[in-house]
Amino acid sequence: MLAIDLDDAITPSSDDLLRQAIEEADDRGCQALLVILDTPGGGLQETMEILRLIEETELPVIAYVYPQGSTAWSAGTMILISSDLAAMAPHTIIGSAQPVRLSPTGGTEPINDTKTTNAIVALIEEKARRHGRNATAAREFVLSNLNLNAEEALSFGVIEQVSPDPEALLAAIDGLTVKNRTLDTAGAKIVYFEPPIRLWLLQLLSDPMISGLLMLIGLYALIFGISNPGIGAEVFGLLCLALGLIGTGFDVNIGAVFLILLGMGLIVAELHSHSFGLLGLAGLICIVAGSILFAPVGYPQWYYPGSYQRSMAVTFVVPSLIMGIFFALAIYKVAQARLRKPFDAGPAGEEAEALDRIDPRGHVLYNGEYWAAEAVEIVEAGERVVIVAKEGSLLKVRKR
Repeated sequence: MLAIDLDDAITPSSDDLLRQAIEEADDRGCQALLVILDTPGGGLQETMEILRLIEETELPVIAYVYPQGSTAWSAGTMILISSDLAAMAPHTIIGSAQPVRLSPTGGTEPINDTKTTNAIVALIEEKARRHGRNATAAREFVLSNLNLNAEEALSFGVIEQVSPDPEALLAAIDGLTVKNRTLDTAGAKIVYFEPPIRLWLLQLLSDPMISGLLMLIGLYALIFGISNPGIGAEVFGLLCLALGLIGTGFDVNIGAVFLILLGMGLIVAELHSHSFGLLGLAGLICIVAGSILFAPVGYPQWYYPGSYQRSMAVTFVVPSLIMGIFFALAIYKVAQARLRKPFDAGPAGEEAEALDRIDPRGHVLYNGEYWAAEAVEIVEAGERVVIVAKEGSLLKVRKR
């Protein structure tokens, strides 16, 4: 028996992981594929691809919410109901499949667009009927955010098994016929799917928070790199941007990109102008607004519970606010420096070398530069002198 963990957000990498796990299970001649769920939800498009993979494979797919205390909300519930066999561990929860979005005040509000909501309802009901499960409960998962624990889901006919661990589950389903196969799973050895390094990296980058942070770090690194060429920040910024784009599957909000790029340009312009923070403030506002738009909390692209959406929004916005405070302090210091009266203490007390005879004027070598010098006494070429004062481009010197 091959098992695969879908224990985080459903992202583009989840599709690749499940696809490769199905291929490996077929190659191994496994009885079935065990998909262990513990997820807050994820991308609707990615979830639809997972449902298609389950539908098309001849291999029985068993979805199991495990371990105890786990949840399979939103997209996870859709995967569970669409599986060939559905099981839960005690003290696990499914449901909360109603799409929601963040409100302007930071709370959440349900999506009341009947076109999209009815489409999801029809899909989840049809999946439930196909597998002989409770279509009414499936509909209420979406329409009223119904949540069920393992015992309730079993009594309402949403799942087929409640088992404390995978071994007990395999013993309980032994002898069942699924997809024209009679399962022989009692005592079967469970082998967990180990993704190759490419899929592991994609899975890491596909986390919406990680990919979003990489995008923000890359943008700010580019700002520093453009402002201070030659320190390598540009290369680091481009690398972070590339990794962030890979993680998002290149599905980028064009409006958010425009705002962030505009904000970058305004901040760079502030660093090279005398607007006393006006351009920097405008740039920061653009970047914060773009960051909020970048947070994957929209619908139908993303299908997360409200609490997870709020966490993602905070993850995207907080770095921008921290950078904003930094830029505000930097702009304040720059403004102080620009308004301060010029002050030049000069190189008084430093030593120089006479390049020629100073009588009373000549030239000295100071810090690798040639300076005109004046002395009250004759100084021969090659002698060391001490700088007394600086008047414009003339150094007043005396013998050491």
